[in-house]
Amino acid sequence: MHSNSVATTDLPDESRLHDRVASGDFLDCYSVPSNMSPRRAAQIITDFPGWARLLLLLRQLLTLPFGLSNDGPDAKDKVGIFPVESEDNHELIAGFNDRHLNFRVSVVSQDGRIYLATWVHPHNIGGQLYLKAILPFHILIARNALARVNLQDAASR
Repeated sequence: MHSNSVATTDLPDESRLHDRVASGDFLDCYSVPSNMSPRRAAQIITDFPGWARLLLLLRQLLTLPFGLSNDGPDAKDKVGIFPVESEDNHELIAGFNDRHLNFRVSVVSQDGRIYLATWVHPHNIGGQLYLKAILPFHILIARNALARVNLQDAASR
């Protein structure tokens, strides 16, 4: 996998995700070279490999007693388990609000790169602890997801 092509970067200024960010929120962003559409990249990003699905299953088991959402709310349009909130030719934003935090992912296609950003707004100490606990896994999954986007983009040329 071409994980060395994944760069830590700032979210492009044009992203609508910036409107959500407030003090105390989490925001990260990674990018890879790609000319893919945001929708196609989001489909690849949310098609988790087996090891990531196993981590999500473990998360589901550990959070079950706390009543956290595992499948996301019902929606007409989803990428993976994430309801699509907005989409245009340059950006797709998906995610939902849960008891412990609100989160959105943004997939931006700009200047020959795909950007993947995650925004999290914890509601309480539970949300803050949850974010700290999953952060190393989030980084691993996000970087792997973009490496897979880069790999599929290269294979389609």
